[in-house]
Amino acid sequence: MNGPTQRRITIKEVAEAAGVGVATVSRVLSGGSASAETREKVLAAAARLDYRPSALGRNLRRQRTGGIGLLVPDITDSFYARLTDGVLACARSYGEPVTVGVTGDDPEREAELIGTLIEQSMDRLIAVPSGDGDMWAPALRAGLNVVFADRRVRPDVPSVVPDDRAGVLTAVEYLAGLGHRKIAYLGRHGQSQRIAAFTAALASLKLPADRELVVQARSSRDSAYAAAAGLLQNRPDVTAVIAGGNVLGEAAVLAARELDVRIPRDVSLIMFDDVPWAELCSPPLTVIAQPAQDIGYRAAELVLRHGRRPPAVTLPTQLVVRASCGPRVATSRR
Repeated sequence: MNGPTQRRITIKEVAEAAGVGVATVSRVLSGGSASAETREKVLAAAARLDYRPSALGRNLRRQRTGGIGLLVPDITDSFYARLTDGVLACARSYGEPVTVGVTGDDPEREAELIGTLIEQSMDRLIAVPSGDGDMWAPALRAGLNVVFADRRVRPDVPSVVPDDRAGVLTAVEYLAGLGHRKIAYLGRHGQSQRIAAFTAALASLKLPADRELVVQARSSRDSAYAAAAGLLQNRPDVTAVIAGGNVLGEAAVLAARELDVRIPRDVSLIMFDDVPWAELCSPPLTVIAQPAQDIGYRAAELVLRHGRRPPAVTLPTQLVVRASCGPRVATSRR
C-alpha cells in the first residue's frame, strides 16, 4: 500500500519562511536579480521546506491542461467586468475555460496568483499587469504564454491596449478650447502611460505643467475619494479635471458634491470610461469611451493564437461630449 501523498509546498510558504515577498522568491528561483543576502535566505528556505520549483516548468511543458488564466485588478470595476466579459465570450467560442484571479493592483498578490496558475499547469494567461516589467520575467522564463490587456509593461509581451495618447490629447484639446489652463489629472496605480500622455498633451498645447496637478490614488474607492477631495480642496485654481477611470470619476463627483464644488460651473470634469451611470449623472459626464469588451476579446484571441502575433494592438478611444464641461470661469473658488 502506498503512503499518503506528500503535500506540495507552495511559493507563498517559501516566502513566509524566508521573510520576503512572493515576487522576490519568484525572481530568485528563476535566476533573476536579488542581493546575495536575500538569495541565500530564499534558497535556504526552499531547501528546508523541500520546495521543488523545477517541477513547475516540467508540468508546464508536458502536462498542459488548457484553459486561460485571467488576472484583473478589480472585478467590481465596470471596466474590468466588461473586459472580463470579452475574454469569456472569446474563450467560450473556442471551448476554453477561464480561471479569474483578482490582484487588487498588488504586485505581491499578482506574483502569488501567477505561481498558483503555473502550479495548476495553466499555460496561457491574460493579465492587466500590476507589477513592472521585471516582475514578469519569472513567468516568461517558466514558459507561460502571456498577453497584457489595458496596460503594457514589457515590449516583448503581446498586448491589447486603448489609445491613451489620442484619448488624453483629445480631452486636453477640448478643455483648452473652452479656455481652461489649470487642468489636473486624477490617476491611480498602473497609469504611467496615461499620465505621460497627459504631460505630453499639455506640452504640445503649451499649457502650464504643474506636478502637483497630477494626483495618484491607490486602487481602493476610499483612496480615490481622498485623492479627489484633496485636489479640490488644496487647488482652488484648478478649473478642469481628467479622471483616469470610472472609480476615480465617481470619486470626483462625490467629492465635488460634498465640498459644494459645482460641475461644470466651478470645475469641468472628463472621465475615462463610459459607464451607464455617467449619462445619468447630474450633469451627465463627458467621457473618453474605451472599448473594454473588445480589449478582452482581442486579448483572448491573441493568447489562443498559434504562430506569429502582433506585438501590440491599439484600439481607438472616443470623446463623448455631454454636460460636465463648460467655459473657464476666471474667479477662484477660494
